[in-house]
Amino acid sequence: MKLLFVGTNPENTGAASHFVALVQAMAEAGHEVSAVVHPDSQIWQGLAQSHVRLYKAKFRNVLDLRGYAAVFKAARDLKPDWLIGNFGKEYWPLILAGRLLRVPVALFRHRTPAMKRFSAYLIPRLAQRFFAVSQHARQAYLDRGTPGQLVRVLYNPVNMELCRFDPQQHSEILHSLGIDENAIVLGYTGRMHNDKGIVSLFEATAAAMAVEARLHCVWVGDGTDAQALRDRAAAHPTSARHHFVGWIHDVHPYYSAFSMLAFPSIATETFGRVSVEAQATGVPVLGSDIGGIPETLDAGVTGLLLPPGDVDAWREAILKLCDPALRMSMGTAAQAYVQQHFSTRVIAEEFQCVLLED
Repeated sequence: MKLLFVGTNPENTGAASHFVALVQAMAEAGHEVSAVVHPDSQIWQGLAQSHVRLYKAKFRNVLDLRGYAAVFKAARDLKPDWLIGNFGKEYWPLILAGRLLRVPVALFRHRTPAMKRFSAYLIPRLAQRFFAVSQHARQAYLDRGTPGQLVRVLYNPVNMELCRFDPQQHSEILHSLGIDENAIVLGYTGRMHNDKGIVSLFEATAAAMAVEARLHCVWVGDGTDAQALRDRAAAHPTSARHHFVGWIHDVHPYYSAFSMLAFPSIATETFGRVSVEAQATGVPVLGSDIGGIPETLDAGVTGLLLPPGDVDAWREAILKLCDPALRMSMGTAAQAYVQQHFSTRVIAEEFQCVLLED
């Protein structure tokens, strides 16, 4: 198939990571793929070294003629079988462009908050394919009245090659942070605000550190509550074992440094890409039993699901995964689980099958 992806959002988001991974997955599967993207974005950087033809564009709003011009030029060159979009501000432009070009449109929705009533009703009905990225998200749309037959689920694809465990990166990162090679490292990566459960995670980790002297925590990310968390950690007796590295553009090397990953959100998550990426690297996950997070792991096999914000439960789970034999068995199972459910090959095949349905 010939596929034209449109993603001119300049922000560094999970939807942007999904866009890059799906574009690459479809190109690797042998489809002819082009993409219209913002020139100074995570998406552009992620696709710059690929074999995907890129077109520069910015959709400022639904009436931005320069955005349409870029889409029409790319369509004229590629003659696509499908137009594919990932971001809400481009839903209407793609639907209009699809009508004008007589090309079907597939749209992904990465968020559960309701769209405006007009868009929420029409967009799933006017797009030829409308995808949620988890069963949890799909149910949210159905609860608001979208007919079930209009909403498909396609999970985030994960490039297994990018998520390989690298012993050299493991050693280099630990050395750079002053952490002993024999330490047990709990990793957190993502935005740092209170809805992500960072405060309860800190409390649970600090309590676990009082029992396990080898336990360290590496915090990767930034956000509105990052400084408050740093201040809290600095004032705590375990301060030397909390390591804050800030925002990292490419977090993949850090998975090799983690013994386990924490995904402690106390607010609903649509999915949980970092959970899947960590497991692909062989890292078991501690995840909140909320929203779409349970769909990212095999509870009790590749990680543990825990009550959101329950400090005592998280403390016990962290200590449980300090057992190297349990971490090894879960890590091995995690890699197989991701390969079977979330690898780029699997998701590309599922996406192709849905697009080819009558």
